[in-house]
Amino acid sequence: MSLLFSEIHEQPVIIRRLLASETERVKAIVGQVRGKFDYVLIAARGSSDNAARYAQYLFGVQNQIQVALATPSVFTLYQRPPRLAGALVVGISQSGQSPDIVAVIAEAHQQGRPTIAITNKVESPLAQAAAHVVNLQAGDEGAVAATKTYTASLAALALLSTLLTSNAAHLSQLNAAPALMEQTLALSSPALTRAERYRFLDRCVVIGRGYNYATAFEIALKVKELTRVVAEPYSSADFRHGPIALARGDVPVLAIAPSGLAEEDMRTLVTDLAKLGTEVIAVSADPAILDSARVAWPLPTGVPEWLSPLVAVLPGQLFGMALAEAKGYDPDKPVGLTKVTETL
Repeated sequence: MSLLFSEIHEQPVIIRRLLASETERVKAIVGQVRGKFDYVLIAARGSSDNAARYAQYLFGVQNQIQVALATPSVFTLYQRPPRLAGALVVGISQSGQSPDIVAVIAEAHQQGRPTIAITNKVESPLAQAAAHVVNLQAGDEGAVAATKTYTASLAALALLSTLLTSNAAHLSQLNAAPALMEQTLALSSPALTRAERYRFLDRCVVIGRGYNYATAFEIALKVKELTRVVAEPYSSADFRHGPIALARGDVPVLAIAPSGLAEEDMRTLVTDLAKLGTEVIAVSADPAILDSARVAWPLPTGVPEWLSPLVAVLPGQLFGMALAEAKGYDPDKPVGLTKVTETL
């Protein structure tokens, strides 16, 4: 059994631990920053940047707060940091080590802006630079590909969003998310052997929309780094604006289609792809979508759309792992990658 397999299945436990240990801390942070910002600026790289994409929809829909993604090179390479008036500046990094992310937080502090670090290493440079720290509580992550620190970052953002609005119903839904993640992992087991079908795959497309635009990017990243497959992420809307020309028999589409407002658009796209002869791998709770897919990764019913990225990413993580093994690669040690990546 690989470390990656163990860490994927550890995620429900991690999320429970994070919520149990960090809720009071995040309440205190919210008390400190509420009313002191107009928008959120997030600095992140890699999987953490995909968590930031989730935050754009999360805070936009649930809090009606605009979220911008920082361009760290402006702060470091070009040394021309923008004015950050009105910003709550958040750095997301599992290691807290990357100098460019730390630089954004340090500059925000210099400009007198409220800052939050979301990290798995509370003694890291990022944590030291920020006024407030949320501990991901994920423990050591031995596999190079991030899994549990990614979903923990999603949960930390969901907790921050929920406590900013003091929404008791959403807090209850968030606390129920680990059980839904456990159900998803159980439902995914039968599909693991189907990855063998794609052992010669060299290209694919991953599509999601809304909250799961982030999921498409994160699954594509996992497929790329674990399997060396060129995996291109798109929203279903952007895919129709040209890239749909890629849709053909030798380029399968992994469709992320949980329940919610984006589901109907995804169902229509899957139907259109079937007419084009495109092979679809579907992650969904919708029987119609699953029935039309060549490989189906079912999701449990009753998952709130705003929390669906916590569960929808799990089949993608498992697919990347299983495909790596089918190709004869070590899923714990992708070639060319290290656990901590530091960029300037």
